[in-house]
Amino acid sequence: MTYPGSGGQGQPNDPYQQPGGQPGYPQQGGYPQQGGQPGYPQQGGYPQQQGYPQGYPQTGPQPTQQYGQPVEQPFGRPQGDPYGQQQFGAYGYPAPEQPKKRKGLVIGVVAAVIAVAAGAGVTVWALNRGSAPAGAQSPTAAATSLVNALGQGDVAGLLTGLAPAERDLMTTLNSETTKELQRLEIYKADADPNKLQGFELKTEGLQFDEAGAEKVNDHLTITKLVAGKLTISSDASKLPLTEEFIEAAFPRGLDAKPQTETVDIAEIVKDNDGKAIRIATVNVDGEWYPSLFYTIADYALQESDNSWPKTPIAAKGADSPNQAVREMAEAGLDANLERVIELLPPDEMAVIHDLGPMLVEMAKKDGAEPTGVKITKLETETTEVEGATKVLLKEFEAEMEGEKVSVTKDGECYSAEAQGERKKFCADDAAAEIGGKRMKPEAKKALTNLVKGMIANTGVVTTQVDGKWYVSPIRSLTDIQVTALKSLDPADVKALIKMLK
Repeated sequence: MTYPGSGGQGQPNDPYQQPGGQPGYPQQGGYPQQGGQPGYPQQGGYPQQQGYPQGYPQTGPQPTQQYGQPVEQPFGRPQGDPYGQQQFGAYGYPAPEQPKKRKGLVIGVVAAVIAVAAGAGVTVWALNRGSAPAGAQSPTAAATSLVNALGQGDVAGLLTGLAPAERDLMTTLNSETTKELQRLEIYKADADPNKLQGFELKTEGLQFDEAGAEKVNDHLTITKLVAGKLTISSDASKLPLTEEFIEAAFPRGLDAKPQTETVDIAEIVKDNDGKAIRIATVNVDGEWYPSLFYTIADYALQESDNSWPKTPIAAKGADSPNQAVREMAEAGLDANLERVIELLPPDEMAVIHDLGPMLVEMAKKDGAEPTGVKITKLETETTEVEGATKVLLKEFEAEMEGEKVSVTKDGECYSAEAQGERKKFCADDAAAEIGGKRMKPEAKKALTNLVKGMIANTGVVTTQVDGKWYVSPIRSLTDIQVTALKSLDPADVKALIKMLK
């Protein structure tokens, strides 16, 4: 398979990179962030962005705060209290910050058109990875088919219409998350992952300016949405939450009043100085697909008055998972952003490869300098996860100007040594520190289970493409979320909820 983005004839490049916080790395907010109430981590399958010039790319993994998007975490729930009314905003997803102009509405429509099916707090869905991608013969057809799938509440159609690598990232996260939330008795066992629940989007008369479409290169075209209407409705009472979870988390019940609003796209375009809503589409193996990641990157470029680079940074993987992780760490410490980008998966992170030359130049202008830290030892072990290999730390040593630091994993503990002092960090200690001296036994057990699971199973996820290994920042961050969920049992969830009251 050929993909756009990482350069070179026949090199695998997929347009599904997610912008990240540190150069080349997705931010955990862009990727499923953990917080709010323990046990139901916040998801953000998409990258959060802090502003392109200051360090784009930032992932995962939820469209950009920088531009006031209403849907900040398209894959899961809003940050903070999951399903809390203050988190839903007006339409069942987090309320946007009020921008000075109406740029928030522009990005909001893009988010609705591309990813509202996974809008924060309104649905969790999954799709078998074996489902064949459904590409289109033109950029406009690709964007239109996506909108049609949304209008029909067709989650399966939505996902198969996305670019293959982007689809696989979403479905891997959501299939595992759904399964864990059902196991934890947060979601009902019969919740249908392929249907939108608690949310409805209807479209009417959508029109694209085909003549105005921008062909960036042979694999990327920006389509222009200029007219039509979106009617957005939400009803939190239809969320697939179990009665037990609602009673525990919301003892006074969900204040779930149905809400509906209609957005006139032509009015948004008019208020945006006549600028159409931009939806990026990418060509993979001769077929066109809409891409959320490229759309986010395109808006970031528009905001910063930058253009797409003419040439990408080609992918250059390592010979093993351990080597990929070590080289990525060394490149980061050496402020070698070009090598960081080379080690990103060409199928999942094509957008970063496409943006690479500009990102490297921006890092140089910002004065990025090597830290002087040298890794002298890195021992790891690996375990298989869905479609990838996770690298787990066993022992790490580094030095700088004669000073040495070491970190060793010891069962359920980490030991760190620096300047002759040694300190041990264990799950029981962490639980006591988080919960305090008056913490109830069941809450301590829950926190201990959570920390134990995170210590034992948190690692860096790598993927293999054409025989070479790459570090996947998106999968690494989403794996943290899944690891947290797997560390708990239903009783732990209840105990954590009680502890937070």
